Formats: sequence, C-alpha cells, structure tokens
Amino acid sequence: MASRKFHKRSALVVRRRPGTVHHGLLLVPGLPALPAALGRGGTAYDKREGDGRTPAGLFHVLAGYYRADRMPRPVTRLPLAPLRRDDGWCDAAGDRRYNRPVRLPLQGLEVSHERMWRRDAVYDVVLVIDHNRRPRVQGRGSAVFIHLARPGFAPTEGCIALRRADMMRLLARLGPGQEVRIRHG
Repeated sequence: MASRKFHKRSALVVRRRPGTVHHGLLLVPGLPALPAALGRGGTAYDKREGDGRTPAGLFHVLAGYYRADRMPRPVTRLPLAPLRRDDGWCDAAGDRRYNRPVRLPLQGLEVSHERMWRRDAVYDVVLVIDHNRRPRVQGRGSAVFIHLARPGFAPTEGCIALRRADMMRLLARLGPGQEVRIRHG
C-alpha cells in the first residue's frame, strides 16, 4: 500500500512539550504527534555553536544519509546517500568548511568535527536541514540534523531526534524542500 503524501507547503511543526526543556513533539499532517528529543538547552532563535539549543525558525529538509551496513535504503523521495566510514561534518567556527560535510581525517590543524559514522544508532538515519547554510554565519551553529533518538529521548546537542519507527514513517512522506517550522517556547 502506498503511503499518503502531504503537500510540501504543509510544514512539519516541532514544538516543546509543556513543562519540559528538551522533550518535544513533531507534528506531521496525517500522523499522530511524534515524540522527539530536542537540544539540552531547549529552543532559541539566536542559536550559537555549542550552546545545546535547537534553532527556532523555518527550515527545509535538504537530503539525508543512512547506514547501508545496518539497514536497506529507507523508502522516501528525499535524496539519501549511504554513509561512509570517513564522513564527517565540520563544526569548527572560523574554518572555511564550517557547517559543511567533510571527509575525515581533516587536513591541517586540529579541526573540530562531527563524526557521522558512529558506533551507536543515532546517525543510522540523519536528515540535513538548511539551518545556517545560506548565508552561512560562522559560530551560528552547525550539524543541526533530524536523526534517531537515544534511549529515553535523552537531549541532543541541538538536533531533533525521533524513534526509528517514527523516522521511517516520516521518511515515507518526505521529499526535498519539505518545510520544518521549529517553534520557540
């Protein structure tokens, strides 16, 4: 049975659960509210590198990655690439590769980065949103993704995290450019 698609203009909405800082809900048209983990510092419009906050605002899902050694390619219209062992994401403010995918190891001085190939399952599926991409502002936050949640919905460093089953349900409905509105407060 084919999954129902929703119109791209119907934004996904992320909001905090009342009375919590890092527990949220992802509202998807046609699905029940999906529990989500948010940044340990809650949400904010003035996201800064390393503050642990999930950026508030309107963003778009660009593409994603998945661990082909752990799962088949998820069903989605979204461009997904298999992760490689040397995939990383630069989070070094001041570096020309800041908030961009990189191949590891990085050349030059010790450059801070996020390793995408992880032992845990958090990045078995990871979606890239356009937070701080165009224009890219040094120090305004990097590597803000939608990825899989840790047990108990432990807080993230600023990303949005979902259960694996919920991620698969979401992916079946997504296409490139899908709007994601992250609410503050």
